[in-house]
Amino acid sequence: MSAPDGTDGRRLLSEALLLAFVGSGAVVLVGFFFPGVVGRALGGQTWLGLSLLFFGSGLGYLAALPYERVRPDDAGVAPLVRVRRTSVRTLLSELVAVHDRVTLGLPLVVFALYFGLRLAFPAGTTAAVDALTGAVLRWMGPILLAAMLLAVGFCVVVFFSSWGGVRLGGEDTEPTYTYPTYFALVFTAGIAAGIVFWGPAEALFHYRQPPPYFDVAPRSAAAVDAALVYALFHWGVSAWSAYAVLGVPIAYFVFERGAPLRVSSILTPFLGAEGLDSPWSRLVDTLAVFATVGGVATSIGLVAQQFLAGVQFQWGVPAGAVGPILFVGGLAAVYTLSAVSGLHRGIRRIAGLTLVLFALFALLLLAVGPRGFVFERGADAVGAYLVNFVPMSLYTGGSWVTAWTVWNWAWWFSWAPFAGLFLAALSRGRRLRTVVLTSVGATSLATGAWFLVVGGTSLWMQRRGGVDLLGAIDARGGSEAVAGFPLLSALPLGDLLLFLFLALIVVFIVTSADTATLVTAILASKRGVAPSRGTIALWGIFQAAVALAVLLVGGGDTLQALAVLTGAPFSILAVLAAVGLSLSLYREGRGDAHTSIVRVVVDRLPKIETHHDVEPPDRKE
Repeated sequence: MSAPDGTDGRRLLSEALLLAFVGSGAVVLVGFFFPGVVGRALGGQTWLGLSLLFFGSGLGYLAALPYERVRPDDAGVAPLVRVRRTSVRTLLSELVAVHDRVTLGLPLVVFALYFGLRLAFPAGTTAAVDALTGAVLRWMGPILLAAMLLAVGFCVVVFFSSWGGVRLGGEDTEPTYTYPTYFALVFTAGIAAGIVFWGPAEALFHYRQPPPYFDVAPRSAAAVDAALVYALFHWGVSAWSAYAVLGVPIAYFVFERGAPLRVSSILTPFLGAEGLDSPWSRLVDTLAVFATVGGVATSIGLVAQQFLAGVQFQWGVPAGAVGPILFVGGLAAVYTLSAVSGLHRGIRRIAGLTLVLFALFALLLLAVGPRGFVFERGADAVGAYLVNFVPMSLYTGGSWVTAWTVWNWAWWFSWAPFAGLFLAALSRGRRLRTVVLTSVGATSLATGAWFLVVGGTSLWMQRRGGVDLLGAIDARGGSEAVAGFPLLSALPLGDLLLFLFLALIVVFIVTSADTATLVTAILASKRGVAPSRGTIALWGIFQAAVALAVLLVGGGDTLQALAVLTGAPFSILAVLAAVGLSLSLYREGRGDAHTSIVRVVVDRLPKIETHHDVEPPDRKE
């Protein structure tokens, strides 16, 4: 007989996954470092399948392992993030009972309509979406640039002002997680596998076609600095501020005002508590569901194609027609299991593993790569980034800005609903200053270091290392996915770096997908109802279905463009959220009981006594 809580079943699942991990891992490691031996014995397709089994079973094992409950009632986590148990018998009836019909139904209709049109009119659908995307980004470009700069300003004000001392949930509330775990969860949820692909590639694109802001010659020494500066700009403080400008207000209204854990809670100052059931709130949450599923599901499909394209480029192992489908299916199994297991198990553990691999890869690359070039150019790039930050943020000239900066800002804002909601759910017991420091400061340092090390190494290899990385990108139709493979192959410890590179692609997309699955299940459920394991699993399957549809029907870039377009309305909502929270904190006098960082610094400055000869007469004795 199984235990009521399913302990025996989880134990058997863990043992099966561990056995698959060890067995496939032995073959994979031999095949990776001695490809000729395994290639002759198994063939490329079999080796690739075993590689995917190795990654998937290892991550699944982490998700399935039991954990020791520190807080039996999970009191430190927002209630709707807790996962309810449910039986198969009650699952179907529960789907109707717990889901909001509008928030659930409208995104399903939109996705079905899109893929139907894609099947019937592929060229027309692509042309229509491309025209819409171009028009919206051109028209909304100045608004997106201004909204992002305001988001940065909002985070700066919260961090330095006395408002930053407000503790979410009350002064006696303790955080649920240690700070390293908190940072790992925030960082890995908000950044997907794109950072792995774009790390070596973005600076190369800017090196070949420099940003017009700097007005430097292509492929010149000055273009190196310009390329690194804009890589930092697109993935640094501005980008992460898009998450914080939504996450901080949600956290405040959830833990201080008792609002539901919803993106629409940012409207609390304008609609009041009773207005959060209005059509406007439903519209915001529905748009968040579409943006989350569209953005993450298309990323899964595109990452599958890029991952397998890179493997074929490096080792000549064709994926075939079935390879991408198997890859997406394996990813779906892992991230769904992780999401179902909850925050304390799969999501937390895989986030920690991702952060360790991320740091290990960067340190190894720095050790074997051109350290002098990276440090010299990196220091120049950081200085130029700080000096030119505001002018670059306001620069609107040319189609280049629309294609790169405006697109990136729309992309980050489209991911902000689920990343901001997840940030809010984790932040109970944290001070607002700590939330901003973590979600903007610490994360920007991590991504900045990554782009300086990886991007700097790729630029050095292009200029001095004798490897034409841009030629490799062009040979694959301009895909950024292949830039890392020839780069790492040309370095010492190339096989180990390539292995870690592939592992990073897998774990990064899993950490974003499991968080997105959980958040989508929360948003689609009725207010006050925590999602069950069954509903979370079904949303994971739905995201996988969208990703598979992208592979089978095509139009992944087009669907991604539609999802990115949701960044435009969310940029406006982000400004409303910042204004609403600022007004609430001011009216409630929440900063009166706390001290700003500016005041702390001023108070600690040494006092300069004035000589009695220059004192006013009325002060002389």
